[in-house]
Amino acid sequence: MSDKNTLTVDALDQVISVSTESNTVVASENIKFKLILNTVLVKLKSLALASLGLFVFGGFWSLLSYYTKGALPDPKATLTVLYEMIRDPFYDYGPNDKGIGLQLFSSIKTVLMGFLLGSLIAIPIGILMGASSICKQIFYPIVQLLKPVSPLAWFPIGLVVFKDTGMATIFIVFITSLWSTLINTSFGVASIPQDHKNVAKAFGFSKMRYLTKILIPYSLPHIITGLRLSISVAWLVIVAGEMLSGGAGIGFFVWDSWNALSLEKVISAIIIIGVVGLLFDKLFTYIENKVAYKA
Repeated sequence: MSDKNTLTVDALDQVISVSTESNTVVASENIKFKLILNTVLVKLKSLALASLGLFVFGGFWSLLSYYTKGALPDPKATLTVLYEMIRDPFYDYGPNDKGIGLQLFSSIKTVLMGFLLGSLIAIPIGILMGASSICKQIFYPIVQLLKPVSPLAWFPIGLVVFKDTGMATIFIVFITSLWSTLINTSFGVASIPQDHKNVAKAFGFSKMRYLTKILIPYSLPHIITGLRLSISVAWLVIVAGEMLSGGAGIGFFVWDSWNALSLEKVISAIIIIGVVGLLFDKLFTYIENKVAYKA
C-alpha cells in the first residue's frame, strides 16, 4: 500500500474515532439530561401531591370551622395570627409574655439536653444487651417494665428528686427517650453476622478494634434509627411536660394561650410544633441514609 493510501486510511480512522467520541459525549449528555428531568418531574409530582393533601386538609378545617360557627378559627384567621407571631418572634415583655421564638428555643434546649443524656445512657446499655446474653437477661425485663409508663407519670418523681420543675421536665424527656435508642442499638448489635465475628477472631482483633471496626459500623444504621425515633418521642413529650411545669416553652405557650381563650395562637403553636418535629425527623433521616449500607 502506498504512503498516500496509508495517510488516507489513517485520516479516515481519525475521523471515525472523533465521530464515535462525539456520539458518546452526546449520548452521555442525553442520559444526564434525562436523569435530571426525571428527578425534577418526581419532585414536582411529590410537591403537587403534598399541595393537594394540604388543600384537602384546609378544606376539612374550614368545614369544621363553619360547623362550629366560628368557635374553631378558620385557616385564614389562624394564618394571620401565625404571621404576626413569627414577624416578631423574640420580644420579651416579662415572664408570661415572650415571643414564640424564645419559647421555641427554650423547648428545643430542654429536649436536646434530655435527649443527649438519654442517648449517652441508652447506646452503651444497648451495646451490652446486644453483645451479651447475660446483660440482655439483666436489663430486658427492666426495659419492658418501664417502657410503657406514661411520660406524665414520671413528672412527680422528677419533682421529688430534683426539687425543680425545669429539671423535672428534662428528666421526663430523658427517661422517655431512652427506650427506642436502647432497643434499636441492642437489635443492631445482636444482628451482626457470625461471619464478621469469625473474621475478627481470625485476624486477632482486640476488643477495641472489634468495637470500632465491626460492631459500631455495622450497628450504626440501627442506632441512628433509634435516635430518630427517640427525638420524635422527646419532642412529643416536651409539650405535655411544659404544660405541667409552666414558666417557659412551647407547651407553656399553648396552655397560656388556651387560658387566654386564643385558639388562633393554640393552633399556630401546633403548626410550629409539627414543623419543628418534621425538621428533626428529616435531619435524622438524612443522617440515617448517609450511614446506611448501599447494595
